[in-house]
Amino acid sequence: MSTGHLIAVSEFCTAHQIEITFIESLAQQGLITIETVNEQLSIQDTQLPSLEKMVRLHYDLDINLEGIETIVHLLERVEALQHEMYELKKKMGLYE
Repeated sequence: MSTGHLIAVSEFCTAHQIEITFIESLAQQGLITIETVNEQLSIQDTQLPSLEKMVRLHYDLDINLEGIETIVHLLERVEALQHEMYELKKKMGLYE
């Protein structure tokens, strides 16, 4: 993978005042992907929006990892259904 768009986990945790173990737990649950570059844990910058959402769910709303996993799964499902509905509406427009 390219190292051009990686963010050090330690920097993210410092900026958000959270423990690195939380990020590691998210990775163990399969919710994010951590890469090791030069013996430093890093995440892709494309994961930042979802990671920040998970941080807010946990620290602001006190939702545990299992709850976060469920919420993330449901949000992905809703997004997929919205995309499918959009595609179907587009097809219906061709027949009108």
